[in-house]
Amino acid sequence: MEHIDNLKGIIFDYGGTIDSRGVHWSEVIWDGYCHNSVPVDKQDFRDSYVFAERELARTRHILPHHNFYDLLLIKMQIELADLVQRGKLPTGAVEKYAEPVAQYCYQQARSSVEEARPVLEALSTRFPMVLVSNFYGNVETVLADFDVRRYFKQIIESAVVGVRKPDPRIFMLGVEALGLQPSEVLVVGDSYKKDIVPAESIGCHVLWLKGKGWTAEEDAVQHPCIITHLTEVADAVL
Repeated sequence: MEHIDNLKGIIFDYGGTIDSRGVHWSEVIWDGYCHNSVPVDKQDFRDSYVFAERELARTRHILPHHNFYDLLLIKMQIELADLVQRGKLPTGAVEKYAEPVAQYCYQQARSSVEEARPVLEALSTRFPMVLVSNFYGNVETVLADFDVRRYFKQIIESAVVGVRKPDPRIFMLGVEALGLQPSEVLVVGDSYKKDIVPAESIGCHVLWLKGKGWTAEEDAVQHPCIITHLTEVADAVL
C-alpha cells in the first residue's frame, strides 16, 4: 500500500468497518445462528435478514437510546418472527434464540471495536476524523457504549441528515464537517458500492477494508486500495 501524502482528515464508515473487521453484518449474524444451533438454512436466513432490514427502514423500531445490543435484539426478534411466520422455524423460536444470538453478535462487535481502538487512537492524535454511517438514529448511543465517540469530531448519520449511502452527498457532508477539500480527505469503508465508489466520485482518497461481502459479485471486485485490517490505515497515512 502506497503512502497517502498531503492528507489532512479522515472519514470512517462504522457498521462493517469498525465493528466487524470488514465482514458484512449478515455473515456475523449467520455465525451467531450457527453458534447457537438455530435450525435454519442460510438462504432462509438471508431472506429474513432482508425482510428485517426493510422493516427497520419502514417502521421506527430502533430509538436513539438503544445501544448495539438493544438494536441486535430487536433485529433478531424481527428476523426470527419472520422465519416462524414462514414456517421455517417452530413456534417459540423467537423466545429461544433471539437473546443468545444477539448476545453473541454484540460480543463479536465489542471484540472488533476493541481491536480497532489502538488504530483510532493513533489516527485521532494526528488527524481530525468524522464518522459517516448509514444507521438507525442511535449511532451516538452505540459509539458511547463502546467508548469510541471521542475519536470523532462529528457524526454524519443517514437517519439524522436524511441522506443515505451510496449518495455521494453524505460523504460531502463529512468533508464539509472536516472543513477540508475532498482531495485532502481519506475515506475508509467496507462496502465497494456504498463507500468506495461514492467517495472516489467526489475526489476523496479511499481505503477499502475488504472482508466477506453480501454478494459473490462484490467479493470478486478488485481495487488498488484494498486493505484487510485497519492497522493498514495507519501504515498508509502515519
